[in-house]
Amino acid sequence: MRADRIAWTGQSLPRVEDAALLTGRGRFIDDLGVRPGTLEAAILRAPHAHADILSVDVTAASRLPGVVAVITGADVAALTTPMVAGLKVKVENWPIAVDRVRYVGEPVAIIVAEDRYRAEDALDAIAVDYRPLACVIDPVDSLDPQAPALHPATGGNVVSDRRFAYGDPQGAFAAADHGFEITIRYPRNTGAPMETFGIVAEYDPHEGVYDILANFQGPFSIHTVLARALKVPGNKLRMRMPPDSGGSFGVKQGVAPYALLVAVAARIAGRPVKWIEDRLEHLVGAVAATNRVTTLRAAVTAEGRITALDYDQVEDCGAYPRAPEPATLYRMHGNMTGAYAISNVAIRNRVVLTNKAPTGLVRGFGGPQVYFALERLVQRIAVGLGLDPVEVIRRNLIPAGAFPYRTATGALYDSGDYGAAVERAVGDRRLADLRARQEEARRTGRCYGIGFAAVVEPSVSNMGYITTVLSAEERAKAGPKNGAQASATVSIDPMGSVSVTASSSPQGQGHRTVLAQVVADVFGLPPQEIRVVCELDTGKDAWSIASGNYSSRFAAAVAGAAHLAAGRLKDRLAQVAAAQFQARAEDIVFAGGKIAVKGENGASAPFGRIAGLSHWSPALLPDGVEQTIRETAFWTPPELTAPDGADHVNSSLCHGFIFDMCGVEVDQVSGHVRIDHYLTMHDCGRVLHPAMVEGQIRGGFAQALGATFLEELAYAGDGAFLTGTFADYLLPTATEVPDIEVLHLETPSPFTPLGAKGVGEGNCMSTPVCIANAVADALGVADIALPLTPARVAALAAGEEPAPPAGIARREARPGDRTLRGEGSAVVAAPRAQVWATLLDADALASLIPGCHGVRQLSPTHFTAEVTLGIGPVKGRYTADMKLSDLDAPSAATLSGAVTGALGSGGGSGRVTLADADGGTRVAYVYEVSVGGKVASIGGRLLDGAARVIIGQFFAALARRAAPAPPGLLARLRAFLAGARP
Repeated sequence: MRADRIAWTGQSLPRVEDAALLTGRGRFIDDLGVRPGTLEAAILRAPHAHADILSVDVTAASRLPGVVAVITGADVAALTTPMVAGLKVKVENWPIAVDRVRYVGEPVAIIVAEDRYRAEDALDAIAVDYRPLACVIDPVDSLDPQAPALHPATGGNVVSDRRFAYGDPQGAFAAADHGFEITIRYPRNTGAPMETFGIVAEYDPHEGVYDILANFQGPFSIHTVLARALKVPGNKLRMRMPPDSGGSFGVKQGVAPYALLVAVAARIAGRPVKWIEDRLEHLVGAVAATNRVTTLRAAVTAEGRITALDYDQVEDCGAYPRAPEPATLYRMHGNMTGAYAISNVAIRNRVVLTNKAPTGLVRGFGGPQVYFALERLVQRIAVGLGLDPVEVIRRNLIPAGAFPYRTATGALYDSGDYGAAVERAVGDRRLADLRARQEEARRTGRCYGIGFAAVVEPSVSNMGYITTVLSAEERAKAGPKNGAQASATVSIDPMGSVSVTASSSPQGQGHRTVLAQVVADVFGLPPQEIRVVCELDTGKDAWSIASGNYSSRFAAAVAGAAHLAAGRLKDRLAQVAAAQFQARAEDIVFAGGKIAVKGENGASAPFGRIAGLSHWSPALLPDGVEQTIRETAFWTPPELTAPDGADHVNSSLCHGFIFDMCGVEVDQVSGHVRIDHYLTMHDCGRVLHPAMVEGQIRGGFAQALGATFLEELAYAGDGAFLTGTFADYLLPTATEVPDIEVLHLETPSPFTPLGAKGVGEGNCMSTPVCIANAVADALGVADIALPLTPARVAALAAGEEPAPPAGIARREARPGDRTLRGEGSAVVAAPRAQVWATLLDADALASLIPGCHGVRQLSPTHFTAEVTLGIGPVKGRYTADMKLSDLDAPSAATLSGAVTGALGSGGGSGRVTLADADGGTRVAYVYEVSVGGKVASIGGRLLDGAARVIIGQFFAALARRAAPAPPGLLARLRAFLAGARP
């Protein structure tokens, strides 16, 4: 018979995931049922960036109704060991503060209660006594041996300092016609997934087994880290993933330390414990991308050929070198020359610690930091030599005939034709039209620039690249590490139905759709007949330490493993069918839901009949043919070897290529940047699902817009976190994301089973620098920094601010300044003396201050008070200490003081003046207050608004208290009757 065959892979089939997600039937971790008796947890977090913990008093919290357990760092330390760090340094990497807090938001204690409400309320009852210490926030400042040491045993904050040399960089610089240099400060940002961290943990005391359900994405090397920390063998730690996860972008690798905390909480409480992170917690304490300071030099010929690069990179990993860091710094180690043929490279990598939250994986990790420096430098070279930036890119690209291409630092680029991709992108008058628009804009006085970026997008990380942080001698002692193991299992049930499981937990990428397409092609079945299960369970599924959904490894590695597993089953089924049909195995075809002998009149049978034979009649299997019920494929590419003795490392298996080009118009007054046109050209190997690839590219572009224009996790100089809500940590919305033009050039990878490469992270690497180059071109500036906020762009457009007039001091802007300043007045219907007396009366103040539980007068001018205040999502109890000075009774006084509480601290001063006014007394005020801790993290907008509301409430209460009371009903009736007598 003739069997029609359809190639499903490569088609944009409807996603099988979408129906449930779009109708509210997704199964995320907070949707899943829990066992009866499951408790809920809330976490008390540090309000200080750096402080010794003198005491933690949990007595009052433990006595509250519904509270089952209160857990401190000492409790966690008694049951665990510190988490393994990514560096061999003397740092105790606990998931909770034990004797010192090192960043705002670090866990200090955990309340486990019958529900989340009781747990949150009980946090206020924990009394922590801190001794604040000096802190360091800037990574360059952290290099100073005199900087405050976060971990005194390390002897400083520089926890790694490695130098590398490849080729002859010194000779190349000596012989260069020109030298160019740039310094970049890449800011800290995050992925901000729609769903935050979630964990449900349980401990079986009889077998000593931990069971942790978490929306963790991998890598599963963290399973080993957690097992060691929990002091159990790996087979006594079961980690499970929910069917759906609401995004990750790398961030959910950071759920690991919280999984450890909740597991310990479950053990202490003796019942299952659930914890769902809130948004404020996520922004202040979850994973952030590293902020990096890079100084990059290039040796350049007169023609614009780059002959050498010299990197000096200072990587800020936050308060702890938490595994897998410093992965962000070394993931790109093989790719430091980008898309360019450069033979000589020098690198200095320093990893420093600062009083900020620990860093980890964020979409594109390592790529945005490297390419922002490299591609900005390429534009600098073009401007400096008076060349077209595209021409400088062309002259330095790796030639098409060089693939597979070995970079100076060790990467093996699998395939590509970079020159052809660039020519297709700029051709068909695309670049010519863009330049015509620029010329027209500039002719009419508008500010228009064009930017370019050429980057290599690595995918399928080599597990050994992180060991490049160690010297060759240290690596030899530790043993080799390398590879990128991926696994998938294909099963056939007695009815001949096919199921697939894979060691990758999706966060919206469409795993089920693509795996069904790939396996359907192997068996000649329609994809809707393939069932894909994505609920990974380390207790029963096939996995390895490399498993997980990270570094864009799904299409190249995981789908490839599924293809291999299905192919092995198909080969055995072909032998079974050949025996049934008395034909040769090589003549068996799988198509149209049948297994047949090829040819017009060949025998055939339904797929299920042959496929189920191993279940129903295993004795009929031909000699030498194993079962056809289940096949698990483990695949790792031989190209991913351990770093060699000279520190060359092929840090990733696959290398896609991206060339971006954009035109922007800049409003020099407002600082607004309008993207006029954006084009992105991609080579991601074989495209398995065009629509999903398009979605990944557009999603990466949207996220990159946030990094370019809006996003920065900001800290004040004292370590206070300033961007804890989406009012201050801004994300792009659909209205701010323009349409883009997407082009493709396919050069299949020879290293992967399907020829696919990773896609989805690339625009996070290319877009920020492409737009920055365009803005720099528009404004004619050499230095430009992210994020390109309107204020920053307007300042660039305005140039150097002129000096102030003689005798007037310029007020310098303070980075991270979170001081609240205000002034105002109100009229109180009472004499000045009465208002003054009210302000100095403790009982009166207790009734005036919003949320006050009582005022204690220590002296005529010294008061303390207990106050509960709620600002935005933060509500807590605080102790206030206030003093009056510079008294001019009854006309003026200065009020100064401080407040402290579990959720934050603050201090400041204000001047109050009283003056006679029509109908009473005018009370005027001016104040300046600084806040810290969790309160500061909600951001300046909410704080400023809340301050105005609280002050308004105070003066309204003052007016009621000090003003003469209106006569009551009885008094008014008597007066009326008295006035009515004759």
